[in-house]
Amino acid sequence: MRSLTHGELIRGNRNFRNLFAEQFISELGNRFNSIAGLVRVVSDASPTAAGATLIDVRENIEFEAGHAAGAKHMGRGIIERDIVQSFPEKEAEIVLYPGGGYRSALAVDNLQKMGYTNGWSMDDGWAAWKEAGAPTEVPIPY
Repeated sequence: MRSLTHGELIRGNRNFRNLFAEQFISELGNRFNSIAGLVRVVSDASPTAAGATLIDVRENIEFEAGHAAGAKHMGRGIIERDIVQSFPEKEAEIVLYPGGGYRSALAVDNLQKMGYTNGWSMDDGWAAWKEAGAPTEVPIPY
């Protein structure tokens, strides 16, 4: 039996990730709200101006490299712990976005289980936001 090369393992891992993501999204079905095309809708007007709060669920280093203008940061690993202090009203409209994958879908699913009723996951997240030319902020380092 032949051993797999490093490249074959990496390709295999990517294929597994893609298969897992597709299966995960199909199993979630309608359990969470998804906004396909939100970027096009808000590229001229901030969601915060419409009363929604935009939350970046990417890692700290990703957020610090740049984020949607006006977005708050609550990484995927801590949002469930910290959301109640920032948003005690479970009806608050919140729009979560990932880097481009499905972190926000996971977070919205968990928030709905916690009783939040107006949480949304932005399809294609930060990648789509930048591609649409929507407003961004990049913190200035000291």
